[in-house]
Amino acid sequence: MKKLIYTLTLLACTAGIMPASAQKKVALKVSTETLGAENKTISVKKDNKGYITIFDGKSLNGWRGYGKNHVPARWTVEDGALKFSKGEGEGGDIIFAHKFKNFILEMEWKVSKGANSGIFYLAQEVKNAQGNMEPIYISAPECQVLDNENHPDAKLGVDGNRKSTSLYDMIPAKPQNAKPFGEWNSVKIVCQNGHVEHWQNGVKVLQYELWTPEWTNMLQNSKFSEKKWPVAFDLLNNCGGERHEGYIGMQDHGDTVWFKNIRVKELK
Repeated sequence: MKKLIYTLTLLACTAGIMPASAQKKVALKVSTETLGAENKTISVKKDNKGYITIFDGKSLNGWRGYGKNHVPARWTVEDGALKFSKGEGEGGDIIFAHKFKNFILEMEWKVSKGANSGIFYLAQEVKNAQGNMEPIYISAPECQVLDNENHPDAKLGVDGNRKSTSLYDMIPAKPQNAKPFGEWNSVKIVCQNGHVEHWQNGVKVLQYELWTPEWTNMLQNSKFSEKKWPVAFDLLNNCGGERHEGYIGMQDHGDTVWFKNIRVKELK
């Protein structure tokens, strides 16, 4: 019997199915208020490879709206996925309210026909001089989420740099191997000491270096240039702030999208 249990456990691990005994609960601090310190401790699952589950398919514990102390009504949990629904009710971008510095972020996403969204990392909550929240995308690099075949943004920008998993408006994802609307795509974002990689459906599609002259030049050639949008240029040129850390977030672009199996491995 012991041999049978060991064999089944080994097969489960080989297949990528993590048995409950191989997971543990760990404490993580999150912020509950806009611009607030990480003042609340939550319990999250951590597997034996070091990945913590920040969305378990059941609850939105640790999540809140960008610039808000609650989750906007149009973000819900449906069939194990984090869903943003097109329609009526309160919307807005959503963040996991713990700042990450060096990490691997993995998740799956799918979109409705013609949908547009995005995944943000190293995001900051920023208010302008009038006390209003600046949009999340002017402080955070964006991994594009898009229906390439049916959304007009796919044909804008330069060389496909607004298609899915591209660094939005700066670096195109190549090869472009996104699946069509209604199908799940996997994405992995690696961020370590300024080196960033985007992976789509198991293939590395781009890489770049933050906080370098090359990064500044990319910004200057984008919609976030110093001339076109000086506030965005300053924030993105030093994205992550002084500590080079920030929130992970998903975008409300008005379209129905789903995210699931969201997990993060913190790196040294």
